[in-house]
Amino acid sequence: MSNLENLKKQAKQYLRWHRERYFPVAAEIRAALPRFQHLDDNQILAASFKLSDAQELVARQMGFEAWQTLKSEAHTMHTQVKPAARPVLSSTSAQLFVSDIKASCDFFVEKLGFTVDFVYGEPPFYGQVIRDSARLALRFVCEPVFAGDIRQREHLLSASITVDTADEIKRLFLEFQATGVSFHQTLRKEPWGARNFIVLDLDGNLILFAGPSE
Repeated sequence: MSNLENLKKQAKQYLRWHRERYFPVAAEIRAALPRFQHLDDNQILAASFKLSDAQELVARQMGFEAWQTLKSEAHTMHTQVKPAARPVLSSTSAQLFVSDIKASCDFFVEKLGFTVDFVYGEPPFYGQVIRDSARLALRFVCEPVFAGDIRQREHLLSASITVDTADEIKRLFLEFQATGVSFHQTLRKEPWGARNFIVLDLDGNLILFAGPSE
């Protein structure tokens, strides 16, 4: 059971997101609260949504019917449960800012061998592509995120993806080269012992692919 104070903060965050019309929260509200299930994203974000609604959302996500039930259970668990082991971070995902979700998905699928995990919104404003254990989140933006050519000049990476062997990084470079990918940096051996290359996507994001040199 999560600490009750953290759950209260989480409920306030949901309330804040609703007030700010942060679209991803609409899907969570619709999935957890039955009275919102028939509404689309815009209708949910336009509807009345109070702190009590946000608390009920948190409670239902934790498996309880009501916030009061969760509070009672949290008090009981606090007196009975031993401290949990240190949390382990199981995965990470880079987020790329793109101007066209569909075009970006097509690029990663056709050029880099990824598959589309999901696309969200109508029109789409968020999505994720995956290849093996690599995950890249795609976030729609309607204006430039970086000033001028600073990304290329300063080699500002948007994501780093690794493989385990020198043979894999060589084969991956040849695979991408065959599909006509644009490279910010072609395959090379670095002074610190890695061998890597950098792909340039449709929106100027720099994606590093790296592996051992031997």
